[in-house]
Amino acid sequence: MKYTAFLQGGPQNTVECLELVKSAALERGISHVVVASTSGKTGMEAARILKDVGLHLTVVTHNTGFREPGEQEMSPQTKKALEGEGVIVYTGTMVLRGLGTAIKELQGYSQQDLVSNTLRMLGQGIKVCVEMAAMLADAGVVPIQDIIAVAGTRQGADTAVVVYPQPSNRFFHMKVREILAKPKDW
Repeated sequence: MKYTAFLQGGPQNTVECLELVKSAALERGISHVVVASTSGKTGMEAARILKDVGLHLTVVTHNTGFREPGEQEMSPQTKKALEGEGVIVYTGTMVLRGLGTAIKELQGYSQQDLVSNTLRMLGQGIKVCVEMAAMLADAGVVPIQDIIAVAGTRQGADTAVVVYPQPSNRFFHMKVREILAKPKDW
């Protein structure tokens, strides 16, 4: 399987990216796929494409209060529909956002911002994939073995990586083994 470079990031790449992920997971014997999904639309597409092939799918949402205090961006109906398909829906604090954002307001540039911006040099989706891998390792949702993480630049899915996850306290022991797809325009 070769690397895919989408000409532009965005939701128009979602189906192709997820089909690529399915093929890569099956070829490599990877059993866990994690997908970023704010509203649940990309999560539902992933559940449809990855259905009945023996993969464990986890959808990662923004933390509650990301946009507005007390509000969750994914509707309860969408979450229930995903869970009805056997998907784990995980909502938690983003490793590279949480405390670092609060510290930034007090002191300026934080260590978390430095790591986030460094990862963004490779693309917003790469940053999100790595962050989700740490979040799910922290929560014990994924095993410490190669997984495929999927994210997007703005909406949908346009980035996929094979990553060896680690909990956030071992963040720099994590390994991005392979970039399967990402947009060129990042």
